[in-house]
Amino acid sequence: MILTLTRRHFLAGSAALATAGCATAPMSPTTSVRPITLVDAFSGRRVGKGRFQIPIVGVVRGLTAVLHGHSSGNTLTVAEDFLFDDGEKNRLTWHFTKTGPKTWSGRREDVIGEAKVEDLGSEIRLAYEADVVSKGSTTRLQFSDVLYRQQDGVIINNAVVKKAGIAIGSIHLEFQP
Repeated sequence: MILTLTRRHFLAGSAALATAGCATAPMSPTTSVRPITLVDAFSGRRVGKGRFQIPIVGVVRGLTAVLHGHSSGNTLTVAEDFLFDDGEKNRLTWHFTKTGPKTWSGRREDVIGEAKVEDLGSEIRLAYEADVVSKGSTTRLQFSDVLYRQQDGVIINNAVVKKAGIAIGSIHLEFQP
């Protein structure tokens, strides 16, 4: 889905990041935000545009994400269609189950185990590990996302991407209201 890293790129990048000190989780929003829940963020059709980047190896990929979500009781299903600027496409489907007043668990075809979701009212935090397939190669990555709704209604999804526990990149998506 996202990238292919060679061992050389990974080792060079790991050394650079270890010295530079990278974020391990995305920052909470610093501006005033509107309330958001997992269900209202992902119900219906949403189209987001943004980028995936790994600065240390020069990877910057534009992407469009089209989401189709529906909820029923304590479950939320979200089909994600990804189209990268280089023509690569991928379709994945989340199945979220409410586990508490502010928590959900999630499963998707490429996710190892379960994703953990915190629905905090002003932001949503999502953490998971996945075997990401891109250009015929599979890479195990960890994702830490924060989603929030700006005052203008735009939903922002920022993620820190890690490999072997080391931050290597980021994802930024903006979903228009």
